[in-house]
Amino acid sequence: MSEKFEPRIIGFFCNWCTYTAADLAGVSRLKYAPNLRTIRVMCSGRIDPQFVLEAFARGADGVLIGGCHPGDCHYISGNYKCLRRFKLLKRVVRDMGIEPERLRLEWISASEGERLKNVVNEMVEQVRALGPLNLPKRFVEWDKEVAELREHVAAAQQQEEAMSHA
Repeated sequence: MSEKFEPRIIGFFCNWCTYTAADLAGVSRLKYAPNLRTIRVMCSGRIDPQFVLEAFARGADGVLIGGCHPGDCHYISGNYKCLRRFKLLKRVVRDMGIEPERLRLEWISASEGERLKNVVNEMVEQVRALGPLNLPKRFVEWDKEVAELREHVAAAQQQEEAMSHA
């Protein structure tokens, strides 16, 4: 019996735009996938890259960042700061072996409830197609590889030390 994979998506939403769009979608009774767990932040520029990595480390299969459209930021330039961090995060995530499609940035204004619905549904389908991330399981595998490497290095050092005394 196979269970259908249901991705866990963490959404970091700007208070002034994307979070308000989510509220509008709810008030308008627009239905989107229930796989999203929203974390409201005052500005997308306040999203520390560590928040995103922590979300993945704690079992999220995808992370969606939502902010105001460029030029509409409540704090003038927070979304530009977010964009710079996002580009860096994409590289870090890719280097960690995580598919970059699991991390997404969208500019969604307060009046775009329909757009929010579409973005969430698209992301859920995209992550569902990728399958579970299982980062905690990957940590166990990486720890095992590091332990094997450490043993290999220690054995090589012992052998080198024995040869120097001979």
